[in-house]
Amino acid sequence: MSIRIDREACVGCGLCREVCPGNLIRADAQGRAYLKRPEECWGCASCLKECAHGAIYYYLGADIGGRGGLMQVRSAGDLTHWVITRPGEPPVTITVDRRSANKY
Repeated sequence: MSIRIDREACVGCGLCREVCPGNLIRADAQGRAYLKRPEECWGCASCLKECAHGAIYYYLGADIGGRGGLMQVRSAGDLTHWVITRPGEPPVTITVDRRSANKY
């Protein structure tokens, strides 16, 4: 499991680098994020949740039933939208209201 970073969408804010527990995300000469060794990514998704610019995707590999899809997080106020795209299928969006996400 790993993330993918779209350098073109990255604005270089550095928040993903700050929250990565493995210190795996680096900045290129323009300050844009990249993952030097994707195989070392823990898959914690901390960076994915922090990126407000849609530059980071979580790779849903075939080994976990994701069929090579990608997941991206988009926030809008109190709502978090988890958008899953798979090859040849329409996107699926799971919306979570952060105000009640931890209520059991």
